[in-house]
Order: sequence, then structure tokens, then C-alpha cells
Amino acid sequence: MIIANISLGDYPLFLAPMEDITDPSFRMVCKMNGADFMYTEFISSDGLIRDGRKSVRKLDIYDFERPIGIQLYGHLTDAMVEAALIAEEAKPELIDINFGCPVKKIANRGAGAGMLRNIPLMLEITEAIVKAVKLPVTVKTRLGWDDNSKNIVEVAERLQDIGIKALTIHGRTRALFYKGVADWTLIGAVKNNQRMKIPIIGNGDIDGPVKAKEMFDKYGVDGIMIGRATVGRPWIFRDIRHYLNTGELLPEPSVNEKAALALLHLDKSLEFKEGKRAIYEMRRHLSNYFKGLPHFKETRLKLLTAVEVDDIKFIINEIRQKWGDFRTDDKTSVYGI
Repeated sequence: MIIANISLGDYPLFLAPMEDITDPSFRMVCKMNGADFMYTEFISSDGLIRDGRKSVRKLDIYDFERPIGIQLYGHLTDAMVEAALIAEEAKPELIDINFGCPVKKIANRGAGAGMLRNIPLMLEITEAIVKAVKLPVTVKTRLGWDDNSKNIVEVAERLQDIGIKALTIHGRTRALFYKGVADWTLIGAVKNNQRMKIPIIGNGDIDGPVKAKEMFDKYGVDGIMIGRATVGRPWIFRDIRHYLNTGELLPEPSVNEKAALALLHLDKSLEFKEGKRAIYEMRRHLSNYFKGLPHFKETRLKLLTAVEVDDIKFIINEIRQKWGDFRTDDKTSVYGI
């Protein structure tokens, strides 16, 4: 698969951009485990052009994570163009536009998935950014706003016609948020539309190797993007890549391996963030790193309420000492089969 001049090999695996999750520390452990392409957390165009501290910090890119894209969202053409030009200065490999975020405070302003109710403005913003920047521009979106407006086949054609270099499609409408089951049939319809020449990346409900291979085989997508299933499970990329290459399901990491990765993840989070923020944002990962251990509820609560780094490391090392080479027997929690 090639996006503009970015060669990603066969069956590339993308880490979805997620607010307060896909920070540099998490991107590092995902890259270590085989993620082929990653994005920054998505960035508000309004925050970026106003020099908002949180938005500007999201522009930080490190050599270890390349190739990488910066994803922007907003609802005003001029602001989005200005933000794209600022993002370009950070030297990512591409600029991605988010037309898929379903969160109410974003969509109700007309940004993210809210743009699915104003396709002319979606096209206007996209075309303006394509013309303004020298980097490849890509888009992430959904099937439509609701069941009555699943217009992704037409929208994909029009986005391609104005110059985007790849399209990621989440297999739900905005009305569904993340409920129900992702519908990949329309993703497949876009990919198999003879008019489409750009790469199509499928997204939604990929929770392990078997599901990933099924989506590649059944719908012919060029790449797969994985979001929620990566949280506290960065080894999912390793597992999928191995299965795609060999047809063999790897055993899940041992508790020793998970603990080592969790401690590295924590240390890197502390390196990239200030104060307690690193601890608070690590909690959603830590609650999943050791998911499936028997009688884990009390220890999990300790992990999620500890506020001192030394306490968290002590708990992780206690888990490691107790469980060692143990691997969770319940494969449904790891492979989704």
C-alpha cells in the first residue's frame, strides 16, 4: 500500500488517533509491537491557531514513531487551513482531517462527524487544505450521519476527486457512536468501486488477528485501522501481523512481558508529560494490561486509584511476582474469537 509517496508494505496496520490515549508514550509501545502507521491525538484547529498549550503540545513528533500523521478537526475553512499550515511545520508525513468523531460537543458544532450533515462544507474544507499544504492530505470519516444518509460511496468519490490521497472509513454512522456492530459492507463497496484509485482503510470492531484477516480477505481493504482494542493491548499489532504472515495465533504475552511493557509505557508517559497527568491518563491502559487475571478486581482498583508513581510501580511488580509466566487462558479477551 502506498499513500502518495509513503510506502507501507502489504496489509498495513494503523493506530487510530484517540484523545488522551495515543500520546507519544503509547505510540512508542505500539510501534515496538508492529504498528505500521500512527497519528497524533486529534487536534482542534481553533486551539491550534490560538496557540492553545494542549493543542500545540500534540504537534510533538519523534523519529521513533515515523511515519506519522497529524489529524485535525474543525468546522471553519479558514481556521482549518491555518491549522493545517501550522501542522505542516511539524513535519509529519501527512495531514489527516477528522470528519468522523461522534462526540457530542464536537459533532454538534459541525466538526468531526457533524460535517456529515454538511457535505458541501466538508468538500470545501478538504479542497482548501489540499491546495494549501504540500504534504499528502487524507480523511477519516463514517458511513453517514444516520441510517437515512449512508452516502459514503458518493462522498468517497468526491473526496478523491478533490485530491485526498487515502480515505479511512469507520463502519458506523454518527448516530450509532460506537454501539452495535460495525458494518463493513459499505467500506467494501467503496473499496470495490471502480472509480476509486486511492487506498481505502477500514476501521471498526477489529479486536484481534482473526477479525483483521477476515476484513482484509472479505472486503479487500488496503489497510486496517485499530482504535479501542489497542488500549492497554499494544501487542495486538504483533499478534495480527504474525497471524497475517503465518496463519498462526501467537500466545498472549505472559504477565512478566505485560508488566515490563506497562512499566516502560509508564516511564515514557512520565517523560513526555507533566505532573499527575501521566498517571491519570495511564489508568485506562493499566486497567487493560492485566485484564483476565483471576480475582483481579481488588488489585485493579488499587492500580486505578494510586496517585504516586512508586505506588503504581510497586503494584505492577507485585502482579509480576505473583503471576510471572502466567498467560490468561480466556482467549476471547485477547483474540476476539
